[in-house]
Amino acid sequence: MRGGDRRFGTKAQFAGHETFPLRLLWLRKAYDAVGAGAPIRTFQEHDAIARFGVGRNMAVAIRYWALASGLFAEHQGTISATELGHRILSDDGFDPYLEAPATIWLVHWNIASAPERTTTTYFAFNHLVGLEFDSASIVDQLLSLTSGEPRPVSRSTLKRDVEVFLRGYVRRGEAQIEDAAEPLLAELGLVREARVGGWFEFVRGPKPSLPQGVFAYALGQFWEQEGNAATLTAEQICYAPGSPGRVFKLDEDSVVTRLMALGELTGDAWRWVDTAGLRQVQRRSDFDASPLIEADYRRASLAAAA
Repeated sequence: MRGGDRRFGTKAQFAGHETFPLRLLWLRKAYDAVGAGAPIRTFQEHDAIARFGVGRNMAVAIRYWALASGLFAEHQGTISATELGHRILSDDGFDPYLEAPATIWLVHWNIASAPERTTTTYFAFNHLVGLEFDSASIVDQLLSLTSGEPRPVSRSTLKRDVEVFLRGYVRRGEAQIEDAAEPLLAELGLVREARVGGWFEFVRGPKPSLPQGVFAYALGQFWEQEGNAATLTAEQICYAPGSPGRVFKLDEDSVVTRLMALGELTGDAWRWVDTAGLRQVQRRSDFDASPLIEADYRRASLAAAA
């Protein structure tokens, strides 16, 4: 693929979900079946219908979304939960039934940050210009980006993938409330139908349900993608492809507010600097933001018990 984003390599994927968006309990079903490790064919075997309680095509879709979520990984024909996946989805984990906003935001970050697996979602969140769009415009742009590949993708394939993206993120009307509640990522309210029929828009804003630990974790991954430079500018963190600001659809003021709190959150390993009009985050020492996610869950648990 082309497009000025170095993360758009030669690999792209527009299928594998069997036209099903990620549903609420699918990751839990995947964990129950393969959390400790199982052959990847587990999702395609004759007893997959009984094991997952869904049709065979849906079982294949569960595998696709499990890997896309970042909570599972495949190695040498075996799929299992990652370390973070175990901590979240196990019976005594932080959020085994995906009820906490932290889990949904984390899954969204992983899905919208993976151009090699969920290409349409990555493109939509990181490369569409402006907030409003229609499905045809995404299809046309993706068709242009893939036109020079050895095996070009058909318009019909792209159209189906874009439809799955929209069904996964857009809440439907009251008449369809039961279906609207089912797709996991629609809970975030990141995409909504625009006032003009057939058009959609991203919802940019402060995202109060996004925990600071998940934001910091995403920032750390973005920093690594940018080559672990000594500094990142506020503009990069707000607007660059693959950045937290872009993927979470945060407005600039909200990003800066979160960046200003990083010093205390990271023990001054990452420090916000605003001098002479230069706004940036400095990396003063190595820092693993993963434990901050666990702290998010603990705070949420204490708040729920209060």
